[in-house]
Amino acid sequence: MVSTDLNTIDPDLLGGTPVFKGTRVPIKTLFDYLENNYSLDEFLECFPSVTREMAFRVLKRSEFALLLPAKA
Repeated sequence: MVSTDLNTIDPDLLGGTPVFKGTRVPIKTLFDYLENNYSLDEFLECFPSVTREMAFRVLKRSEFALLLPAKA
């Protein structure tokens, strides 16, 4: 099992799909909702075990990873 402050990856939990830490909600579900024009509030309403802070931190970390300059 791999666990960070935001997510858990456990082969015994949803086959190793990365989930929000302390939940069974796949992180990909957040991105799926946003890609399908749902708001963050709608996602949080559907998945009350995920806090606004958790979702926001995942989005910020993703933004940081995407904008990080590539190493040559």
